[in-house]
Amino acid sequence: MLKNITLSAEESLIHRARARAEEEQTTLNAEFRAWLVQYVERPQSAAAYLAFMNELDYAEPGRSFSRDEMNER
Repeated sequence: MLKNITLSAEESLIHRARARAEEEQTTLNAEFRAWLVQYVERPQSAAAYLAFMNELDYAEPGRSFSRDEMNER
């Protein structure tokens, strides 16, 4: 079930956003819903990233690498 909410923003910003949405063949509502999903899921992905980084905490390079070594391909 969709529920309506009210947001406030500068009129010029709303106008520009509507124009961009029209160029992208979408609506502000659709873009906001997509953003809201990302916003809600972001803390979970951030927590997952931090947990992953903590798992790799044991790894140490053993020495400092030169700029040339770091840029080798």
